[in-house]
Order: sequence, then C-alpha cells, then structure tokens
Amino acid sequence: QVQLVESGGGLVQPGGSLRLTCAASGFTFSSYAMSWYRQAPRKERELVATISSTGGITTYAESMKGRFTISRDNAKNTVYLRMNSLKPEDTGVYYCHWKLLGVDYWGQGTQVTVSS
Repeated sequence: QVQLVESGGGLVQPGGSLRLTCAASGFTFSSYAMSWYRQAPRKERELVATISSTGGITTYAESMKGRFTISRDNAKNTVYLRMNSLKPEDTGVYYCHWKLLGVDYWGQGTQVTVSS
C-alpha cells in the first residue's frame, strides 16, 4: 500500500523559511522520481519541483527557482522541499507526488501560510 505523508508546514512570515518532508512507503522509493505540487486557494494544483531517482537531476517551476530546493534521502525513503524567501503567494497546500504507469499518488498535503 502506497503512502505519502507530508509534514513541516505552518505559518511563516514573508521572507521566512520552511522545510517540508514527505515520508514514502509501499514502493521502491529509490527507483523513482518524486515531485512536490502545491494548490493555492481558488487555484489549480501546480508543479513545484521534481527530483530524479538518484537526486542528480532537479527541476523547478520558474517562480520557485533560486528560492526552493528539492532533495531526497533514499536511505530514509524521504523527499524534502526547502523553501526560502517565502512570499504570501506561496501560501497553499503542498503535496508530495509519485506516479507509476499513469496512476498518480498523493499525500494528504501540508498547509503553508505566508503572512505577517
């Protein structure tokens, strides 16, 4: 049974930082790319960042480049999202994502609120 469990969200002031964690289980984590998505209020879910199975390749949405860093620890079956210089428009629910043979798997999400 695939499980993706996110944690680390919260309320942070503009300019602050957070690190999100996604603990994965139920599949061979080290064999697959992983992604983070987010969904802002009243908006569609959007891709934030993707990391290859070994961690050697990372890609980011344009608005996150230079501020967000995706990483993984295959020994711990965990993927991270470090978010710096947070802006109010980064507010939303952040989801861990894995896809296999056309099937999307999602965690329950973790809320990030950037506000003064």
